[in-house]
Amino acid sequence: MVEDLEAFNKFIAENKGQRKFKQTVELAINFKGIDFSKQDNRVNIEIILPNGKGKTMKIGVFATDRAVLEEARKNGVEVIDGAEIEKISKDPARLNSLLDYELMAQPNLMPLVAKNLGQFLGPRNKMPKPLVGSNASMANLAIELNKRISIKNRGKNLPTVHCIVGNEEMEPAKIYDNVREVLNTVTKKVGGSHIRSAYVKLTMSKPLRVV
Repeated sequence: MVEDLEAFNKFIAENKGQRKFKQTVELAINFKGIDFSKQDNRVNIEIILPNGKGKTMKIGVFATDRAVLEEARKNGVEVIDGAEIEKISKDPARLNSLLDYELMAQPNLMPLVAKNLGQFLGPRNKMPKPLVGSNASMANLAIELNKRISIKNRGKNLPTVHCIVGNEEMEPAKIYDNVREVLNTVTKKVGGSHIRSAYVKLTMSKPLRVV
């Protein structure tokens, strides 16, 4: 990865504030020498960005248990009634509303979620994380979910992946650390010799090559 943090800072500074909306900062990684038509070779990993994505998502939990409902209230987590899962699957508006959340679920509800909502949530990397443990676990998982990104091949033969690493209002050094975390994790997965290049860009900017 490019080690010139000053150049990275300059790139972010020159491109921020150029649009009427808050631009995200995105990372694209291009591979070489990997046959992605083989299922075992495909990239499908989750990464916790050390400095988050620069935005706070709503957190929702599929729940029916009284103790979980109480935990949700204490932690500002919205409850999605587990008894409504099948009904939600048949309601396009409610299905789409789930995309506004990072999701958790009681472990015993996970099979029901998978059966009824998996086809919709799975391809969008929105399947809920099972909630296990205490009140502290819910609080910690909520924090983790707001820092989590998924990196996944979008087509079996496409030698590239994309992900968000922040937004233009974050400190460039924090975005830089996020980029390093993603590149290090992906490199461990596929091997450094299989990374052809990597580029960072704001939503509407030209890219900066970092590998």
